[in-house]
Amino acid sequence: MKVRILVSLKPGVLDPQGRAVHHALEGMGFDGVEDVRIGRTVELDVADSTSDEALEKMCEQLLANTVIENYRIERLG
Repeated sequence: MKVRILVSLKPGVLDPQGRAVHHALEGMGFDGVEDVRIGRTVELDVADSTSDEALEKMCEQLLANTVIENYRIERLG
């Protein structure tokens, strides 16, 4: 089974990479972009029997820094 983990910075955490992309878009003439936040996607191929609890542990222990990041788990089937 495929699983997608979407990791993003928590609101209020500075995002220098997002700020740089925002600045570049403005410099290229793209108007109307109010904010840019950069995150990452982790795709896993796991056994169908992998529990939600195991996926949560993976995220909390390795895949996301839960102090500054949120994550969302999507089972793709």
